[in-house]
Amino acid sequence: MPPPASWRVSSARALSLDRPRLVAIINLTPDSFADGGKYPTTAAAVDAARRAVTVGADMLDLGGESTRPGASPVSPALQADRILPVLCAIRAAPDPLGSIPISIDTTSSLVAESMLLAGADAINDISAGLDDPAMLPLIAQHGAGIILMHRLAIPSLDRYSDAYETPPTYDDVITVVRDFLSARANAALAAGIPREAIVLDPGLGFGKSVQQNLDLIARTRELTRLGFPILSALSRKSFVGRASLARDSAPAERLIGSIALSVAHALAGAALFRIHDVAEHAQAMMATAPILAPRPLLPAAEASPPTLPPNRLSTGPLPA
Repeated sequence: MPPPASWRVSSARALSLDRPRLVAIINLTPDSFADGGKYPTTAAAVDAARRAVTVGADMLDLGGESTRPGASPVSPALQADRILPVLCAIRAAPDPLGSIPISIDTTSSLVAESMLLAGADAINDISAGLDDPAMLPLIAQHGAGIILMHRLAIPSLDRYSDAYETPPTYDDVITVVRDFLSARANAALAAGIPREAIVLDPGLGFGKSVQQNLDLIARTRELTRLGFPILSALSRKSFVGRASLARDSAPAERLIGSIALSVAHALAGAALFRIHDVAEHAQAMMATAPILAPRPLLPAAEASPPTLPPNRLSTGPLPA
């Protein structure tokens, strides 16, 4: 079964997947690995969200708890305190910012419910609904979209991909990730979440070595056969630095590697891209889009330069 042509991010809105879609990361945390503490005020976070939309973001992902390796858990109350003012300010802003689709990065159904009631569309759950049994029924109740991710361990017990003394053990990383995501997608369907509301994330950087992450990217077509859109979330991660620079690196050094691997992931079948550097990825994906969906060949006399869709939010009402 091929993946659907759109992701139903909420009961009233769908995001077309006719080209690669960019999900801008807005971390409202002091300790995220790449941008912790970057937005200390609501105004700073909203300005960042506005800039992201202006330069090509199709969606925003707001998070109040770091999921970097070694990060400590954050209470639902603190997550909500960090996210809610920013979410409400974005929803109160004029369009296009005010109508941008928004996902919330949380594994807590308490956080998810409060944010969905405040105007969020979807939940990005790195536990795939396993941390909180109430999550999947809640998503179904609200008609929200859901991202289900594979991980090997909770963040507090994990290591960076290039820092494992012994690489994580998989008989075959693709098979393990595919089977896990298939099972969690089936659990979501059983909870009443429509197929078109589900996105799958292989969890790049979560419990995988550098090579295992690269293998997952290269073999993404095996995941798309499950019939769901695939989210790529590799931006600035340690394995990107190791693959592109062949050494220890800081997150800020990993831009070129992130773009290169995101393009590779798009060509391998990923549909959505959770990224830090929106403008740069927007240009790269604009260049990639015609290759992903080539126009029919025309006689030379009829040929004309391709007209690309604007690198801007393209949502609309759900099909009847």
